[in-house]
Amino acid sequence: MQAIILAAGMGKRLKQLTRNNTKCMVKVGGVPLINRTLRQLDSLDLSRIIIVTGYEGQKLRDHIATLDVKTPVCFIDNPIYDKTNNIYSLALASEYLVAEDTLLLESDIIFEDSVLRCLVEDERESLALVAKYESWMDGTCVKLSEHDDIEAMIPGSKFSFRDTSDYYKTVNLYKFSRSFSATHYVPFLEAYTKALGNNEYYEQVLKVIVMLDNPGIKAKRLDDSQKWYEIDDIQDLDIAESLFAEDKDRLPLIQRRYGGYWRYPKMLDFCYLVNCYYPPKKMLEEMKANFDSLVCQYPSGMYVNSLLAGRNFGVRQDQIVPGNGAAELIKLLVEKMDGKMGVIRPTFEEYANRRGKEDVVVMNPADSDFRYGADDIMNFFGNKELKNLVIINPDNPSGNYIPKKDILRLAAWTKERKIRLIVDESFIDFASEETETDGGKISSPAGAGTILDEGILDENPHMTVVKSISKSYGVPGLRLGIAASGDRDLIASLKKEVAIWNINSLAEFYLQIEEKYRKDYAASLKLLQAERSRFAAELETIPGIRVLPSQANYLMAELTGCSSKWLTEQLLNRFNILIKDLSSKIPGDRQFIRIAVRNEEDDTRLTEALREIMART
Repeated sequence: MQAIILAAGMGKRLKQLTRNNTKCMVKVGGVPLINRTLRQLDSLDLSRIIIVTGYEGQKLRDHIATLDVKTPVCFIDNPIYDKTNNIYSLALASEYLVAEDTLLLESDIIFEDSVLRCLVEDERESLALVAKYESWMDGTCVKLSEHDDIEAMIPGSKFSFRDTSDYYKTVNLYKFSRSFSATHYVPFLEAYTKALGNNEYYEQVLKVIVMLDNPGIKAKRLDDSQKWYEIDDIQDLDIAESLFAEDKDRLPLIQRRYGGYWRYPKMLDFCYLVNCYYPPKKMLEEMKANFDSLVCQYPSGMYVNSLLAGRNFGVRQDQIVPGNGAAELIKLLVEKMDGKMGVIRPTFEEYANRRGKEDVVVMNPADSDFRYGADDIMNFFGNKELKNLVIINPDNPSGNYIPKKDILRLAAWTKERKIRLIVDESFIDFASEETETDGGKISSPAGAGTILDEGILDENPHMTVVKSISKSYGVPGLRLGIAASGDRDLIASLKKEVAIWNINSLAEFYLQIEEKYRKDYAASLKLLQAERSRFAAELETIPGIRVLPSQANYLMAELTGCSSKWLTEQLLNRFNILIKDLSSKIPGDRQFIRIAVRNEEDDTRLTEALREIMART
């Protein structure tokens, strides 16, 4: 068996990285793609490796000459690489195709060793390697029968997003038997190029062949756990850097992205916090039905959007300002502060990060589980010089919760002392209050603890309530948040300082239709509360994990026997699961992690992974 690598292209989408080098010379983790590919092929005891070069071909040949490759390497030059596509490069190697069984691959693919082995070790003679379609993939897709027959090849021009559940993406790794090349591929290749020219792709030939009654080639489905990536542009390269990094380096490369994890194959995200039971399918369908208009037309300005936000949250238009995520409003609020700001740690650090360290007064709860209440806050800050106080309720990451009646006590206490109070209620809807009745205590509905109320805001103009809609409503991609206050001058100034169109049309439409889905939202909160209890109980059964009580959609857990960083790396590298390592938030020797509450299927997958890892510590 031999291998053919197509490496003639210019790789223009990689811009400056391919200005003076061919695409396969681009480095991933400091190693050129071609080095990695040749090492992997060299381990297969092939008879030879044929490389079709073109753009900067001599540089590539000179580089390969410096490598320790025991397999003979020969080259074919494509002198008109800038006027042809890869069908011509492969046509130049057609004599090799009919001489021997062949592994065919493109030079811009990075893959782990098992991907190549599964193709070689499969007993079937001719195979096209395919992977289940995911949203990050581009290029030719195929439809398969249950027996791995390629029923159709779908080029980009015929691609339908309605049918993606049936699609597989070609990985651009093939195994052609000598007889398949001689009887099928090469004759069709020659006929195709004569009829349509050389500015085509070699997969077009396969598209014709699979229409035959006996095409002579099957599909080989990759396992979901087998890593590969096609590097077409600089974003692909950035993702490949983290996907194929050394285990010790991968976590920081992932973390620096702060989201966008849908681009990572099958990654399960327990780091970022959303409501996995909302929005309902019908709401998403309504948004999809209006997608064309929403994308192609301007959104409304602040007047309309504050009207919508006020309606949704039961306050007046002059009490509320919507933001491009809560982060936009937090920045503006903190910039308006003068004097020192009080915070309770560990907590969500966006507020403190917007102030100098010398302006932040920190309360560290005396309780070993980071529990605290209104009295603890008033006792600690009572003798401090303070102009501003930030309360995250429930707190992040501890899940500590202060009941509504105690938040109102804090509001009165800060009002008396002329302290501006910010209450961040991004997770309040997941909390349940206990209220007194003649028969004892009963649990009130989720979200009953909110102070986002027209009357309460008017009575406490020194107080501002902030809420991230992403967290509770499961729509982080819309970038929505609100700030509400009885201080109408503050709200008016915030509205002037944000961009005139700070919310896009998709976010505006969400606010427009949200009221119709209130019952679905209430149901989602109950489902999440039930799953939180079940999930916490399961985690408690794992040796070395102690779960803290939480009223939010996440659980903070203390680890014994291993570090939080090590466990976070193990989950990512072995199971493709991302959690939050809290070592940067909590100094000292104690080790903590934060885990989002998702649905039962996802939570069970994490529980099983944790059980396996902790059993070996």
